[in-house]
Amino acid sequence: MSWLIGTVILGFSVAFATTVDDNLYLTAFFGKVDRHFRPQNVILGEFLGFTVLVLASLPGFFGGLIIPAPWIGLLGFLPIAIGTRHLLSREDDEEAVQDVSLKLPNSVKAKRHRKSLWATVRDPQTYRVSAVTIANGGNNIAIYVPLFASSNLPSLAAIVSICYVTLGVWCFLSYHMTSNPLMAPVLARYGRKIFPFVLIWLGFSILMKSESYQLLAGLGMQNL
Repeated sequence: MSWLIGTVILGFSVAFATTVDDNLYLTAFFGKVDRHFRPQNVILGEFLGFTVLVLASLPGFFGGLIIPAPWIGLLGFLPIAIGTRHLLSREDDEEAVQDVSLKLPNSVKAKRHRKSLWATVRDPQTYRVSAVTIANGGNNIAIYVPLFASSNLPSLAAIVSICYVTLGVWCFLSYHMTSNPLMAPVLARYGRKIFPFVLIWLGFSILMKSESYQLLAGLGMQNL
């Protein structure tokens, strides 16, 4: 059971690190809901886009079955680099938060109309949200690939499941934050402050879990 506890902690960490930004554009999308663009479009589009990101990262898992774990673990430097980059670009993040907060409406006043799941899937508005999710998920793939590569099948299933649950929580919060738009930038601002440190921690976790530090130590000894 110890592996499960560690995997759950890792899963929530990676879910937070890779989806915390989603609440910004999700809140903006929910704020544009009307009789043609419904909440179902936003939710389904978000989940479809996220699924594309997960599928694009799965080659990392299969690569981890072939390539030795210590070498795969070196990919842990990717989250560390991304986290460090975000630490050095705080001003740009603050401007993005303020920009989104100015665009949010005061409330959602859309009329609710029943619409089948299949009709929502076929609606081009759904893929408008998916496109934003995919475009915003470039860093997700860089984080998921080394994480998936250093995981076994049960750990992978647990981590992906936690990510989907977290995504549902963001959708719920973002929808309700449209009635209080001041909460969105506050949540995003504090989330962005924690985000780089979580990424750096994830990177070191991958390096330690894969025992890549032993490989680096061995390479260092050869150079001496």
